[in-house]
Amino acid sequence: MSDGQATVFIIDNDSSLRESLQWLLEAAGIVSIGFPTGAAFLAAVDRSRAGCVLLDVRLPGMSGVVLQEAMQRAGLRLPVIVMTGFADVDTAVRMLKAGAFDFFEKPFTDQVLLERIEQAIAVDATRRAARARRDALAIRLACLTAREREVFEQVVHGKANKVVAYEFGISEKTVEVHRARVMHKLGATSLAELVRMDLLVQPAGDSFRPLQG
Repeated sequence: MSDGQATVFIIDNDSSLRESLQWLLEAAGIVSIGFPTGAAFLAAVDRSRAGCVLLDVRLPGMSGVVLQEAMQRAGLRLPVIVMTGFADVDTAVRMLKAGAFDFFEKPFTDQVLLERIEQAIAVDATRRAARARRDALAIRLACLTAREREVFEQVVHGKANKVVAYEFGISEKTVEVHRARVMHKLGATSLAELVRMDLLVQPAGDSFRPLQG
């Protein structure tokens, strides 16, 4: 499945609960796929598929906690909504602190769950758009020469052309030329835009800063 439509992945070994959740989501116009185990989910999930995960804490074999960790190691950044019984609340809270989007104690209210699912899908869409912008910027950054990269780094940290020229042992005019080339290659029209680009590729949450060194 790779048509770009958001999907809710339901991971719970209770088949009746999986089916009832799928009916609920279908009625709300949301696509869903059910899995009885974490291993089955990992074996079948399309990494490019947008959406979120409904994850039970207690699963046969791989627990919800272990699956969350496995997803993080694999770079599966889908928002996780944890489903838990009363005895598992402490575990659910730990999963929340480890990055889960939210948790619900069974039984839960359908409408509230639907609202949080829609919010999780929206968060995933926002994250994916940000990653796409970072990836596009990384391609443009790769087009800079080593000296242009150095000038870019100095300029976005607020250093004036004459300071950069002194530190690199080159003329201020040469710095201006490099700076103009950087602006052109990155498609920037102002210093403020260059700074925003630098911030975009800073480490944040589910991303990493590309093209270091």
